[in-house]
Amino acid sequence: MPSNPLLGVFFHWLGGLASASFYVPYKRVRGWAWEVYWLTGGIFSWVIAPWLFASLRTEHLWQVLSNAPHATLAWCWFWGVLWGFGGLTYGLTMRYLGMSLGMAIILGLTMVLGTIGPPILHGTLITLAKTGSGWITFAGIALAIAGVIIVAQAGRAKERELAREQSRAAIAEFNFPRGILLAIFSGIMSSCFAFGLDTGAPIRALTLAAGTSPLSQGLPVLCVVLVGGFTTNFIWCLYLLITNRSGKELLGRAGPSAVATDTAPPLLCNYLLCALAGTAWYFQFFFYTMGESQMGRFAFSSWTLHMASIIIFGTLWGFAFREWAQSRSRTKRLVWTGVAALVIATVVIGAGNYLNAT
Repeated sequence: MPSNPLLGVFFHWLGGLASASFYVPYKRVRGWAWEVYWLTGGIFSWVIAPWLFASLRTEHLWQVLSNAPHATLAWCWFWGVLWGFGGLTYGLTMRYLGMSLGMAIILGLTMVLGTIGPPILHGTLITLAKTGSGWITFAGIALAIAGVIIVAQAGRAKERELAREQSRAAIAEFNFPRGILLAIFSGIMSSCFAFGLDTGAPIRALTLAAGTSPLSQGLPVLCVVLVGGFTTNFIWCLYLLITNRSGKELLGRAGPSAVATDTAPPLLCNYLLCALAGTAWYFQFFFYTMGESQMGRFAFSSWTLHMASIIIFGTLWGFAFREWAQSRSRTKRLVWTGVAALVIATVVIGAGNYLNAT
């Protein structure tokens, strides 16, 4: 099956939409502490959905994984564990730096390291950059990074336009040195997911040999990488469940997160919302692997496409929830300029990949 970079860009947009949307159901969870709903949704994100869809869409999943080199499985799991640390420290970065500055550092680092890291390790970066299609692809990556910076500047401007009381609340825990260290750590760790997917190349070869469609070749790799992410998140959430004594909320009993009017959390509704959120989260990488399979020699650019798509749709959700309603027209124009740069960047990267495929 020949590669189709334009179809790949479309799949990456679907993955970005899923990633930008997954937290929406969590907003309706009631009476559960963060660690309760995060772990519940995470079981669907990192365990149930990956194995279910890989079983349905690939051939001989268990045989493929059992025949995979042990070193490959170990490295995929290891990169997943490191990526888990990035996700856990993302929220702390927002707490100490604010959303705009924190997002710029984390997503910027993640985009750069996750995109160029694998080809550097393989020693192919210079070779790819010497081609005309390579120059176009790298120009698209540079434009995407510029788009991230512009969106972050718009976010910073929005924060400055808050009412004085809101501004004081926003900077109450501002700690630049601590926030910078956390942002750098989170950005580096978050990029490890791209390394985990790249390390899974032998698994992709085995599943293709077993008869799996090229579109679904990355799904068995996700199973292993996400087990690593589950390991990190499970240990941390378990610690919080014990420390905060919030585990009883899983059984429908009111816990520390309940407010005075709560008697018990709406158990069935919470579980369904977490299942929806967790499955939506998984679909970002379900479509990511499909998109990556269509990008040919420049598959490494998939990471930039993924991150850009998340920011595009995340910004659209921000407008849908009226987060920018009180912003000045200049600030809104700035954020739309950043979004436009990201959209154009995805098209440019797709064009570079397309020229290489023709």
